[in-house]
Amino acid sequence: MNKWIQRGSAEIPNNGGTMKLLQRDQEFSIRLSGIRGELMNSRVHGSEEALAELGCARLGSVADARVLVGGLGMGFTLAAVLRSLPASAQAVVAELIPEVVEWNRGPLGECAGRPLLDSRTQLHVGDVAALVADSRDAFDAILLDVDNGPEGLTQDDNNWLYSAAGLQAMHRAMRPESTLAIWSAGASPLFVIRLKKTGFHTSVHSVRARPGKGSRHTIFVARKGSALQGRP
Repeated sequence: MNKWIQRGSAEIPNNGGTMKLLQRDQEFSIRLSGIRGELMNSRVHGSEEALAELGCARLGSVADARVLVGGLGMGFTLAAVLRSLPASAQAVVAELIPEVVEWNRGPLGECAGRPLLDSRTQLHVGDVAALVADSRDAFDAILLDVDNGPEGLTQDDNNWLYSAAGLQAMHRAMRPESTLAIWSAGASPLFVIRLKKTGFHTSVHSVRARPGKGSRHTIFVARKGSALQGRP
């Protein structure tokens, strides 16, 4: 098996460390300095796709649906969102680190089918938290795959998104009967309580990193509006 080759690096703002893009044959890995293991791997994306499927479950027939994707990563969540949406929809993807965008425009983009080139994609290079704070009744779904979930690894500023103030801002940014879906490395009962206190009807889903195998991740699905039995 060939060795890993570094294809790029990026400094995370506010001393969050150095992120590196590595390639071995057709496999890609994103790693963070000081953290053992990987942040992302191009062969392991089942939970990212589950995030999109759960968050967009109600939008297949919603004309002009608008979805916010927080975190581009390797593009798998965005690609799954686009598969779930009608032709009239729009997917706004917010990515803080410009190098991650460039990696997705380069050879990394082939992994997810180059979703940035889809005409329904609108790219926002900047902080998703600032975009949320400036929005009102703007989105039919918000999907967050930022840092490691409610207990982040890379940037303390991400904690605001998962705080009571951040959840209230997302609630305001969402349209009636919309969905907030959040990827997390693990469960967090306290975060579920916080979601419910904000006014969301909440369910928790344990999903595999790979179909039928691999580690498990958590998807929090929070509904704004009426709670529908048997629906995410």
